[in-house]
Amino acid sequence: MHSTGNRPPLKKLRRLARDPAVDLWSVDECHFQPHGTRCTMWVPPEQTDPLVLHAPTRKTVALFGGVQLRSGRLVRRFEPQFNGPTPGLGRRLVAVVDNAPYHHAVALAPYLEDNRGVLALAFLPPYSPELNPIERVWKLARRLCTHNQYFPQLEELVQAVASQLDHWQTPNPVLRRLCGIT
Repeated sequence: MHSTGNRPPLKKLRRLARDPAVDLWSVDECHFQPHGTRCTMWVPPEQTDPLVLHAPTRKTVALFGGVQLRSGRLVRRFEPQFNGPTPGLGRRLVAVVDNAPYHHAVALAPYLEDNRGVLALAFLPPYSPELNPIERVWKLARRLCTHNQYFPQLEELVQAVASQLDHWQTPNPVLRRLCGIT
């Protein structure tokens, strides 16, 4: 798989997921807000368009991470380092990514070229977040950590999200099932 500009169909991703010589990851960024999200709420029947107030803020917690599709292990601050193939495994890493501009950045090209034998990017079709397995992880993290919650301090939000992500750093059957593309 070529490292830039390639948009593999799902069949190709499924073939990569079954290939024991490939370490397939889904990587992306996510933002969490302190006002959380609303999952359920009671609204009087006479009110057709409820307005839910929350504290105004532009503060967010940004997170970049990856989930290994075979094991369901989540890694924050995804920073692969290569000195040849994965030590002892002889596998190459393929990262499934969306078409965000920074995934196509000119500054990234030399790194991809230097590591082309062990690293490739698999670009999803434009405007298709439903195809990116890690989007399901972010949705579940929001549901478990922020639904129906308000965090007066940004640090409380960071702790709630970090606690869940720490739990997912070991191979995890929930994430493996959630992110499975085979």
